[in-house]
Amino acid sequence: MKLQYKGEKPFQPVTPSQYPQPKLLEQKPTELLTLTPWLAPIVSEGTFDPELLHRIYQPLNLTVGVTVFAVGKYTQFVQHFLESAEQFFMQGFRVHYYVFTNDPTAIPRVRLGSGRLASIIPIQGHSRWEEISTRRMETISQHIVERAHREIDYLFCLDVDMVFRNPWGPETLGDLVAAIHPGYFAVPRQQFPYERRPLSTAFVAGGEGDFYYGGAVFGGRVARVYDFTRGCHMGILADKANGIMAAWQEESHLNRRFISHKPSKVLSPEYLWDDRKPQPPSLKLIRFSTLDKDTDWLRS
Repeated sequence: MKLQYKGEKPFQPVTPSQYPQPKLLEQKPTELLTLTPWLAPIVSEGTFDPELLHRIYQPLNLTVGVTVFAVGKYTQFVQHFLESAEQFFMQGFRVHYYVFTNDPTAIPRVRLGSGRLASIIPIQGHSRWEEISTRRMETISQHIVERAHREIDYLFCLDVDMVFRNPWGPETLGDLVAAIHPGYFAVPRQQFPYERRPLSTAFVAGGEGDFYYGGAVFGGRVARVYDFTRGCHMGILADKANGIMAAWQEESHLNRRFISHKPSKVLSPEYLWDDRKPQPPSLKLIRFSTLDKDTDWLRS
């Protein structure tokens, strides 16, 4: 597969598309929706047969990549992340972890299983965490072009300050994959923290939106992830030229793009939970969750 940067074109605003909001808890308070209105499956416990999927996907000899960013004080999370991933993430498959960091000496060595690799990739550090966030899409798209497209078939872009708690397997593989944010899966879209200023390319009108997706988990086939991250990066550049930063940086652009470029598979909050929240009856188990931490201190 050959990837290359496409010629930069003026950013084209997306025409708003309004329709009723899909609701994850639309049927019963304890049962999750299983299919989006655009026919993308919503993955949760009980919607798939893990043994069958393993038998289908394992003969394909796939390699699944993972990007994480460990910048500044976030290097302290790498060991826990990798050790839990080795226990639960894509067992029986080849995996390549790409750890981006401004301090390679701070990244611990973690024993990995057969067919599983970790690459430490130096990047520039920034004094403001907002700058780190907005650079992530650019870094991922460049890494795909320069290297990853030759090494992997699928790529998941994850936050490092999280931990795997239950199996995460091939049920998550798809062309373009999004995960529903744990803080907004049961609220109307008028309460979603979209970027509401029309000047921003991440702007979402009041009647738009499906689910609010978390920036801590997204992925898909490597070529689709390239297109997605490149598109988000172009939106961020356009905002910068106009002197504006979206409300939630890259997550705002991610949500804008998922409205106009629908994910082919959606992961329920099982795959993106928050340890500070009690587990609701609608989630049978938690697979991947963010750690309870002092965010202000980490970003200082």
